[in-house]
Amino acid sequence: MTEDLYPTRGTTEVVTARRDPVVWGPLDPELEAFERDGFLPVEELLTDEEVAVYRAELDRLVADPAVRADERSIVEPRSQAVRSVFEVHRISDVFAKLVRDERVVGMARRILGSDVYVHQSRINVKPGFGASGFYWHSDFETWHAEDGLPRMRTVSVSIALTRNHDTNGALMIMPGSHRTFLGCAGETPKDNYKKSLQMQDAGTPSDEALTRLADAHGIRLFTGRAGSATWFDCNAMHGSGDNITPYARSNVFIVFNSVENAAVEPFAAPVRRPEFIGARDFTPVR
Repeated sequence: MTEDLYPTRGTTEVVTARRDPVVWGPLDPELEAFERDGFLPVEELLTDEEVAVYRAELDRLVADPAVRADERSIVEPRSQAVRSVFEVHRISDVFAKLVRDERVVGMARRILGSDVYVHQSRINVKPGFGASGFYWHSDFETWHAEDGLPRMRTVSVSIALTRNHDTNGALMIMPGSHRTFLGCAGETPKDNYKKSLQMQDAGTPSDEALTRLADAHGIRLFTGRAGSATWFDCNAMHGSGDNITPYARSNVFIVFNSVENAAVEPFAAPVRRPEFIGARDFTPVR
């Protein structure tokens, strides 16, 4: 049985100092900033021409009735508009190509110091006039508890396909929070993913813990042009607000995990989440 280095979902909240490296490969000035802050913004990952291609593919997928009817699509509870489509690198050749792009997978290998596979991919659609945000959370807390990722050897990239304003529900991260693991209180309900993908409940930090982290680290808001990106550590505390502006905020989100950190059984959940949310195919990206 794999040792549980990061206990969570117990009767009380538990704070554990990070027991893993942040950068597993050789350090350089760029990765030193990532190691310090837990994130790395990139002003221009994609060109305008590339953005247009990926935006068109996002629009095609969201408009496809077959995609909407698939369990991989998550809809807004109020408007019933498509909010997210998971496993896009498997259902779209266009996004599969993006995953294999050396600007993308190459950075993941640099950070994680090994070959990598896709633990999760999705497109997020945050249309204007009421799209809901996502409450503060650490992705690793969920991936450890419900997917069985043993160590903090996972990195995410959020690539903007529309301009990220400071008013349309942009990503917020607490710099340096990735060095503290917050084990949340409360058991994981069976099939929790059906609710948590629309609104976080299990795995939600307390107000007191979030206040301590925010006081200690502050909050960074990420804005930028379409084609910009943010790399962030799996344990960075992050969230986003509602989008009540007229301006959509859409992005593609890819999670790379080290092949040396393959998922085991969940550490704090009665069953695994479906593979379109937490992959069990550990084939390296080539």
